[in-house]
Parts: sequence; structure tokens; C-alpha cells
Amino acid sequence: MKIIDFNIREIAIPLKEPFRISLGVIEMAHSLVIELITNEGINGLGEAGPSLIIAGEHIGGQKVILEMLAKKIIGVDPLDIEKISHLIKKAVPYNFAAKAAIDIAIYDIIGKTYSVPLYKLFGGYHEEVETDMTIPLDEPEKMAKKAASHVNCGFEILKIKVGTNLKDNSKRIKAIRDIVGGNIKIRVDANQAWSAKQALEHIKAIEQYDIELIEQPVLAADLEGLAYVTKNSPIPIMADEAVFTAQDALKIASLSAADMINIKLMKCGGLGEAMKINTIAESAGITCMLGCMVEEIGIAILAAAHLAKGLKNIVTTDLDTPFFLSDVPVKESLSIERGKILLSENNGLGINKIDYGSII
Repeated sequence: MKIIDFNIREIAIPLKEPFRISLGVIEMAHSLVIELITNEGINGLGEAGPSLIIAGEHIGGQKVILEMLAKKIIGVDPLDIEKISHLIKKAVPYNFAAKAAIDIAIYDIIGKTYSVPLYKLFGGYHEEVETDMTIPLDEPEKMAKKAASHVNCGFEILKIKVGTNLKDNSKRIKAIRDIVGGNIKIRVDANQAWSAKQALEHIKAIEQYDIELIEQPVLAADLEGLAYVTKNSPIPIMADEAVFTAQDALKIASLSAADMINIKLMKCGGLGEAMKINTIAESAGITCMLGCMVEEIGIAILAAAHLAKGLKNIVTTDLDTPFFLSDVPVKESLSIERGKILLSENNGLGINKIDYGSII
């Protein structure tokens, strides 16, 4: 089998409302969909959802890179995954979203070739995949109202975005805990908003509200600060923006800088690198979460969910982007009910069709 051609389509989907975090505001999911075509009629779908505020990647640049990478693998057997991984890594540094699109499409082909859903290929460990629901940064009362609405829809885990002001953050967490009660898990995501000293002050202030974990409290480059917070925090600490690659995960492990790692396919370059990160983390006694970017439109969400269902050390997910989109082009294949992502038994990613409809 050989890859003989490819198609790339650019998609822009407005969010239902602006998504605000400490790093900025997102109003549009702008993504690229690639279809890799083989000479045996087994085609694979992948997605690049570049994030400007997280990874510094822009849709225009990623489109150029994605086309270049796709041309690099024309004539290659898609089952030769190690060869393809080497070719795309060697072709250009960084540009993880474009690399992820190629990688996801290759794995989709592999699953279809061996007639299994991808989660079986990855290990088939978990019976179900449960996602949290993110509450974007806003006034405490508005965030609490959204939290209650999501809990009423069946979500049992909430991820709360916070900012730099300690008093405001405490009000946000208190308002949410008061309205959802004690049985709902609450995670807090600072998106690099604090210094190490500030992080411990914030953690002390909100510890009373039974917080499950604190995500990326300090700047991504401040691994020493992250390690200091992890060592002194009564609440588990998760690294997110500090980990793009397996090498980053190794640094985190060697410094004992986090209790958990948030793996995102658009950060690391796809499923292959995600598995390497997870293996390093598991060897160091660090559990993992599978997360996503708000810019993803569904294909990459399915890929991440399959990986999360397959691997034992991926103990939770943050794959809630479909709820923020005004439309989901793979809604027939991506089903989320009461916080559970329901994966089909169809081969590969399990995507039956992409309904572009009125999508830009």
C-alpha cells in the first residue's frame, strides 16, 4: 500500500461565545482537515487545529507546512509509521499541529487496514472515556451559573479557568463550589498566570474548596518554579504548556516538577509522540490527561479519545471543545452524553462522514 495523494480543507467555525483564559480570548475554531489517499482505497483523516496563544501557530502557516509534509510522504507505505514519523520530524522543526494532522490520518489508515477501532490498537484498557467541562474566565456569578448548567447536563468534573487576582479567583471557586455541591470534582487551570510564590498563595486560598488538581500554575519555561510548587502544594499539580514533546516530559520527570501531565495532540505532534510522553510519565509514576485546543473541530478530539480509552496511564480527559462550537462537522461520529465520550466500533477513527454544511 502506498500514499498517492491528499486533500486539504480549511475550516472556520465560530464559537458559541468568546472563550476567555488568562492568556487571551478565542472566538473562532480555525482548523485544517487532511485526507490521505492510498492506492488501495483506504483513506485516512487528520486535523490540524493550531493555537496562536498556546503554541504560536497560525492557520496560514500551518496550511503551507501541512501541504509540504503531505508531499514528503507520497509514495510511502502508511504502515511504515516509524519512517513517516522520521520524515515529518526531519522536514521542519516545531509546527506540531501540522505534524499531528499527518500522524492522525496515518493512524486512521492503520486502524482501517487492520479492521479495528483505534482504541483497540492502542490497548483497549478503559471501558469508557469521561471528559470534564471547562468554565471560561468570567465574573464569579456567571461562571457559577454555567457550572450549574453543565452539572445539570450530567457533567461530574469541572475545569475552572482563573486569572491573576487572588480575591477574584477565590470568589469564582467559592461560588462554583457552593452551587454545584460537594460531589462534583473541581479542577483549576491558571494557564501560566502566577509566579511560584503567587501559586502557593492562590492554592492556600482555595484549598478549602476541595480542588482535585491545579493545572500549569507558572510560566511554561519555569520548570524550577513548577517543581517548587509541586513539592509544596497540598493539591496535585499538572503540567500543560510546559510539556510539548517527550523530551519535555523527561525534564518534568527528572525534576519531579509535576504530579500529572496534560498531553495535547496539537502540542506534541500527534498520537505517536503522545504515546512516548505517556510512557515516560508512566515510568516516572506520573499520570496523564488527554486534553485539546479550543481550535479543534472534532477529528482530533476523536483521535485523543481513542488514545485515552486505550492507555491505562491516561486517567482522565479534557475533551470538551465540541460544546463550545456553533457546529460540529463530525457530529454523527462524535457523541458525548453526560460527560462520556461514546466511541463507535467502526474501524480507525470511526468517522462516517464530515458534514461541512454551512461551515465557512
